[in-house]
Parts: sequence; structure tokens; C-alpha cells
Amino acid sequence: MTRGRFITFEGGEGAGKSTQVGRLMARLAPVLAGRGQGVIRTREPGGSRGAEIIRNLVVASDAENWSPVTETLLMYASRSDHLENTIRPALAAGDWVVCDRFADSSRAYQGAGGGVAPDFIEQMDRGVVGDDQPDLTLVFDLPVDVGLERAFGRGLFETRFESKGVEFHQRLREGFLRICEAHPQRCVRIDAAGTLEEVEARVWAAVEGRLL
Repeated sequence: MTRGRFITFEGGEGAGKSTQVGRLMARLAPVLAGRGQGVIRTREPGGSRGAEIIRNLVVASDAENWSPVTETLLMYASRSDHLENTIRPALAAGDWVVCDRFADSSRAYQGAGGGVAPDFIEQMDRGVVGDDQPDLTLVFDLPVDVGLERAFGRGLFETRFESKGVEFHQRLREGFLRICEAHPQRCVRIDAAGTLEEVEARVWAAVEGRLL
């Protein structure tokens, strides 16, 4: 059986990733159904029973509860459960997986934003993710002030990362852009400004051009 494909959505707060995950799912599902394949939607942190328990510990807590190193360990513990129970079984069955955040968020949030050494994160990644890297990563890019205005304007948000301050989010944006530059074979920068339809078209062009 042909292995499925793995797509991840990355980016800072308020970039509109989750909305565009839903739009891609709606567009991708009928195409894959015609091939006899399915597609599942998942997220990080979370995406499996054990991983969701860890998510509740990390994301909904006060911004000063955990050090960046502790956050990294918790995120990779969550990721390990997510891979074992959701992602790997789906890919092995030939289905596609669309994930709202994955390992690049650890590189950006805990690494670029929190100051955790890149070597430490990459060692964790080799042990937990291994060869199950995404086939395509879409990095949503938006000016920090615009993203935070959107995020706090939603009315419902998890404050763990959104409340860390503008400087943190600027480091975060720069970290994501460096990831894009370092991995052009995997990553595509998506301009997250514009209408929902405009951003959707950019996402579809990347998926169609790289994977379809």
C-alpha cells in the first residue's frame, strides 16, 4: 500500500492557520476520495488522547508556569503519543494527514522564542519524529502586530503563548522564516494577508504544485 502524505501548517498567532486547514480539508477530501484515499485533520499540541491531556497542562496554564526547556520536553512527549496513535497509523494506511502545527512550532516557540538550544531540539526531534517528517510544511507569515490584533480580537483564546509580549512574537516570526529558508524542499511561505479566498488559493497552489 502506498504511504499517505503528511502536511503541516505553521505560523505565529492570528495568522489564520486553523481556518485554512478546514478549507484545505474540504478541497482535498474529494480529490483523494477519487483515488481511494482518505484525509484526517489533527493538531498539536494534541491530536490523540494522551497528547490532549498534555495540551491542557501546557497551553491553558499561566505563561510563567514552565521553562522553555520543560515546554520542549512536554511538547515532544505529546508529539510522541500523537505520532504513535494518530499520524503513523493514518500514513501507514495510505491516508493523508493535515496537522495544525507540528515540530517546527517547537523550533520556533521554544527555540527562537524561548531560547532553547537548537541542538537540544534537534536531538529530541531525531528521537521522537525520526523519519516521519512532513512532506510539505506551509508557513503562514503575517506582521506581528496584525497577528496579535487578530488573535486577541477573537474573544476566545488560550493565553499561554499569546500573552508573551511583542518581542517574543517577533523572534517567533523570524524563527519561522529561518526554517523556511533552511528547508526549501519542504517548506512554503504563505502570505497570510488578504481575504480568506486569496489565502486559500495560495495554500491550494502549494499543495497542488508540490504533492498533486
